[in-house]
Parts: sequence; C-alpha cells; structure tokens
Amino acid sequence: MKLPKLSFFKTLALCCTLLIGLASCATIEGAGKDIESAGEAVQDAAN
Repeated sequence: MKLPKLSFFKTLALCCTLLIGLASCATIEGAGKDIESAGEAVQDAAN
C-alpha cells in the first residue's frame, strides 16, 4: 500500500515532534534540579 506524500511528511513531522518532546523532558527535569539547588544555595547564604 502506497501512502500519499503529504501523509508521509505529516507522519515524519509527528515522529520528529514526539522525539524532540521526549528529549526535552529530560532536559527540563535537569534544569529544574539545577534551579532548585541554586535556590537552596541562596537560602543557605541568606541564613
């Protein structure tokens, strides 16, 4: 069964979007940990 080109490109774009989304979840989680540790350092310095 041959898929139309438009459908193929939509599927490809969807796959790329999902992969980028999954990769960014790990990045955002790491950034959240960094921000949290920086906030704790500021709190410790204020005390």
